[in-house]
Amino acid sequence: MQVSVFGLGYVGSVSAASFAADGHHVIGVDVNPDKVAAINAGRSPIVEPGLEDVLARTVAEGRLRATTDTADAVRETEVSLLCVGTPSRRNGSLDLTYLERVSEQIGASLRDKSSYHVVVVRSTVLPGTTHGVVIPALERESGKTYGDGFGVSVNPEFLREGTALKDFRKPPLTLVGHNHAADASGTIALYQSIDAPLVSTSISVAEMMKYTSNAWHALKICFANEIGNLCKRVGVDSHDVMDIFCRDEKLNLSSCYLKPGFAFGGSCLPKDVRALQYRAKELDVELPVISQILPSNRLQIQQAFDQVMDTGRKKIGLLGFSFKAGTDDLRESPIVILAEQLLGKGLSVCIYDKNVSLAKLVGSNKEYIEKQIPHLSSLLCNAVDEVIEKSEVIVVGNQSPEFADALRKCRADQIIIDLVRLPIYGSLLQADYRGICW
Repeated sequence: MQVSVFGLGYVGSVSAASFAADGHHVIGVDVNPDKVAAINAGRSPIVEPGLEDVLARTVAEGRLRATTDTADAVRETEVSLLCVGTPSRRNGSLDLTYLERVSEQIGASLRDKSSYHVVVVRSTVLPGTTHGVVIPALERESGKTYGDGFGVSVNPEFLREGTALKDFRKPPLTLVGHNHAADASGTIALYQSIDAPLVSTSISVAEMMKYTSNAWHALKICFANEIGNLCKRVGVDSHDVMDIFCRDEKLNLSSCYLKPGFAFGGSCLPKDVRALQYRAKELDVELPVISQILPSNRLQIQQAFDQVMDTGRKKIGLLGFSFKAGTDDLRESPIVILAEQLLGKGLSVCIYDKNVSLAKLVGSNKEYIEKQIPHLSSLLCNAVDEVIEKSEVIVVGNQSPEFADALRKCRADQIIIDLVRLPIYGSLLQADYRGICW
């Protein structure tokens, strides 16, 4: 393919060299003449192992050149990658000056181009940026309409400094966000030589993915360091702990617990987080990340409470009462805490959970519910249909399989607030369906 890469910094230089090495014809574009001169001389404008060798080879073979002329680059190519910087401002917001400027320049160059041109946003941008900044700038300066005169896709990079060439060749996945098939095919064609799963999604999801990944990586580093600091104070080898921790790919390093939804509860997680915090406090070890786990969890319960209150309805049905479907464990169940808050506001609450029967509750379960909601017996219903019949708002609290079918019977005047994302999302429901965080 004929490709132009705008911005010859870290991402742009690595991308341009790698695409050229794959046989594409690449034009690098930058406002800095020194970077352009370096590329044309086969020298790397950045320090990255192996990059200069790839640049020298692809320039010598005539598959890569650089220029400061935007119009020339757009005219000679069919796909343009935006790799310009999106630095932080002092207040933490993104400075999109470079991105908007290059979008305007490409737009102006598209004004007299008759063939369909795809602009690929590779810079790291927040959701809404492509539709709110890039596309308007392209339309404004080109006089053309997105999806007709030109296309746009989003293709985040997953490159680490120091291993960028290897990461380009074998990324965890190739992600392409788009709204039109022609835009996706034009972007996907760049990656035929790349050994990675191809994931096609919407523009906004693709924009959000890079931030989600980087926030997760940052969180992992801080979590490991906090565990390490506590381990050192109690005389435990933190590397032994984390090496064993990382062997668990069923729960620790997996998709488990990474589904947006309701708060956690039960007899283990809240208790153990509190114990860890208390031990650290005794040793004067600060755990800023770990200390915010329980407050964050409480905020998710508050989020559910606020959404119920915002409906303005008074009759609330709760489907699921234990902290996890298939159990009768009510200890620190977030749905129990939610029920208590709703009752405290004077709302009428009815509850159904086939695994929770007051007559069967014993031991710590019984003790917990007697302290938390002593009049539980008056709130329990014997059938899911009874809850649906009585309620104006139905709140789904766990993943019990029977709830999905039951909710399809809800009336048009009812509201469903799903805290767990049952497999009814997107189904044809009469009721007003709302997810807690989707």
